[in-house]
Amino acid sequence: MRILETKLYAIDEHPDRELCFNYIRDNWHDLNQYSVNDVIESIEALSKVIGGSYDYKIGQFPDRGQFICFNDYDKDKLMKLNAEDCPLTGTTWDIDLIEGMQKEDNNRILKALHNDSEYIYSNEGLLELCEANNYEFNEQGKVI
Repeated sequence: MRILETKLYAIDEHPDRELCFNYIRDNWHDLNQYSVNDVIESIEALSKVIGGSYDYKIGQFPDRGQFICFNDYDKDKLMKLNAEDCPLTGTTWDIDLIEGMQKEDNNRILKALHNDSEYIYSNEGLLELCEANNYEFNEQGKVI
């Protein structure tokens, strides 16, 4: 049997936070997937309210192939929705989706989603994540 001793650091104690942040960015590619799922739920809920058909391809980060498209829906029902009430799923994604659709800007919600993902992977966002979850790192910046 061997016993290995390793120094562990909280993010605020680590001698090189950037190592830790880079490890997370290089290995945890789904940190904002929950927001993608929330946006999809809002799209599906909106379709139930306004009818018609929809299609989408979305992800955490910009991709030239991403889109959200609604066809043959009831525009009057759409315009009567108060986005600030978050009437679809109760999340703020409802606001971006509804207001974007009302202003004929389907990309609004994609921009908001991408901005959210950018923040989550920023140093500030990763610092919040590490502190909130009490992650510990070895000297090489790997989460232990």
